[in-house]
Amino acid sequence: MAKDFNPSTHPLTPPLTEEEWLTWLRLLRSRRVGISTFYRLLYEFGDANAAIEALPEIASDAGLTSYAPANPDDIAREWHAAHRAGARAIAIGSDAYPAPLADIPDPPPILWCLGETAHLNTPTIAIVGARNASSLGTRTARRLAADLGTAGFTVVSGLARGVDTAAHIAALDTGTVAVMAGGVDVVYPAENAVLAQEIGEKGIRVSEMPVHQTPHARHFPRRNRIVSGLAQAVIVIEAAAKSGSLITA
Repeated sequence: MAKDFNPSTHPLTPPLTEEEWLTWLRLLRSRRVGISTFYRLLYEFGDANAAIEALPEIASDAGLTSYAPANPDDIAREWHAAHRAGARAIAIGSDAYPAPLADIPDPPPILWCLGETAHLNTPTIAIVGARNASSLGTRTARRLAADLGTAGFTVVSGLARGVDTAAHIAALDTGTVAVMAGGVDVVYPAENAVLAQEIGEKGIRVSEMPVHQTPHARHFPRRNRIVSGLAQAVIVIEAAAKSGSLITA
């Protein structure tokens, strides 16, 4: 129905007004509109409003009846809930959006952020690994994260137990990015609540998911592509075969 769209080669005009933000979110949250479809629709129809208006006819041509785009009231609630939580949205095409992330095949159109967005546009290395890492593994993660921070790199990880936690802690004072599998305000595991708060104050937490979204298993591979997309390199410590860490790598 639409041409292939690569946002890094076809720069988008990011939303500026609240109305534009809400239409982007509504298109992105509409049923059967994934990230690739979102970009293709913008490319074909020119803007999110026109794409939303076309969705019922597109769905009908695909054999779907009684299709309706996302409820605008639900989108407004997401928008206002995020701001009440202290989150800020950045869109692909904006100066604040991390340039390396825009170059992956399916970059998130919108990132919700809690913290200092400047950390997203610095030299970045990801450190990931086992949740049940050995003491050697966590010591290695801490040492590498501290040394990388001293050398001027921001450390990216996924706020999981084990290696991720050790890396974030060691990089708190030099810069760290926590990529969340659920909403940017939903800390998982709960034991990392204090660490997450410190990252929000000294670094940044990011997520493409709506606020209040509890993470599910299917969300973690999506989270991992953002971790790797933000980083110039990925360091894996003690990863099991078929683990999320190896998906990230």
